Amino acid sequence: MAREMKDSGIEWIGEIPSEWEIRNIKNLFSFGKGLNITKENLKERGIAVISYGQIHSKLNRFFEISDELIRFVDESYLDTDEQSLVNQGDFIFADTSEDVQGCGNFIYVDNQRTLFAGYHTIILHSLTQKDNKFFAFLFMSDCWRKQIRECVSGVKLFSVSQKLIKKTNILIPPEKERTKIVKYLEKHCIVIDTVLKKTRASIEEYKKLKQAVITQAVTKGIRGNGEMKDSGIEWIGEIPLTWELIPFRHVLQERQEKNNPIKSVERLSLSIDLGVTLYAEKTTNLDRFKEDFEQYKLAHKGDLVMNSMNMIVGATGVSSYFGCVSPVYYTFYDELEDHVTAKYCEYIFRSKTMLRVLYSLGKGIYAIVRGDDRVNTCRLKVAKEDLKNIIIPVPSVEEQREIVSYLKQKCEEIDIIISKKEQYLSEIENYKKSLIYEYVTGKKEVP
Repeated sequence: MAREMKDSGIEWIGEIPSEWEIRNIKNLFSFGKGLNITKENLKERGIAVISYGQIHSKLNRFFEISDELIRFVDESYLDTDEQSLVNQGDFIFADTSEDVQGCGNFIYVDNQRTLFAGYHTIILHSLTQKDNKFFAFLFMSDCWRKQIRECVSGVKLFSVSQKLIKKTNILIPPEKERTKIVKYLEKHCIVIDTVLKKTRASIEEYKKLKQAVITQAVTKGIRGNGEMKDSGIEWIGEIPLTWELIPFRHVLQERQEKNNPIKSVERLSLSIDLGVTLYAEKTTNLDRFKEDFEQYKLAHKGDLVMNSMNMIVGATGVSSYFGCVSPVYYTFYDELEDHVTAKYCEYIFRSKTMLRVLYSLGKGIYAIVRGDDRVNTCRLKVAKEDLKNIIIPVPSVEEQREIVSYLKQKCEEIDIIISKKEQYLSEIENYKKSLIYEYVTGKKEVP
């Protein structure tokens, strides 16, 4: 017999079981904020603290913090900042996110331990101090987070305020049903998360394989066991005897020509759509750019376009279209019709060993990256002259063509495998979201 349902009167919920309640979140939680500290206040030992970076980490299981992400502050904070301590049944939300999808990320305090909420966090103190795992699953759902995501402010960094969270509503099933839902979801999500973990690990292995294939080809070649010589350069090692070592400035030429003035939005849009994007990701926010594009360079089909701010993570590519690029980018070209040297250089700059070189040359703001912990800040720029002075191994044009053709085929094969695994990953993640949604909104009843 189907359970009796009623209209919740709230768009993101729809119908709910007749015995369920809807309340404002303030009815079950009071609010606080984390410690006003910086990374410099963290210690090797002391009182455990959770900040926004650890909350965003992919290493977390469900809504629980991974032990390896725990950081510490001095015990003196117990005397001065007791209001930032959390208890079992509380939640710690990140108050900023680099993307909209991360708005609403949190961890649930599932045990009684001395723990501080850290910087850029919002505390939801449980008024009942009961097991709140049901609400943890509810807060994981996209439907609940929609209340936050539709109201956040920001462009590159999105802000989640206490005021915003206080406006949200929550669903409250009878206590016995809450317990059944939690047990059911925990049981099934453990299985799902095991599959997700294995799939992500497999994807990373294939990405490492791709890097190894590229590095081997651009430093050792693909022609077999020919005679080798010592390059005298650590990141290169031995290279084939016939290869040369040449500063990058003598391999490709820098493109200097400037854009013609662009006054109309129509031409501006055309240049962005058909050209190289002005920032690390494509954007449709044309108001961000100046009307006069005289200062911007042109990129031609076949140019090697390199983002000076992000090349430490491999943001390089050969342009497929004619268009404008911002001063953040360096553009280089060769005069060969098939642009093979530019394509060969692209593979060099995508190799893992070269990325280490670029990273060492980067100047700017930097903080240590620990695993997948995103509390770091990393904004390094590689100066153009430093880039041009890098020595790279260069085979003959004919051998460059062979290497490019070989890597194109091998990388495409690996990319197809990665793409299939990422698609499978997406399907499993969507299934998990759907499963949680159906039970935390009462659309399905635990058997």
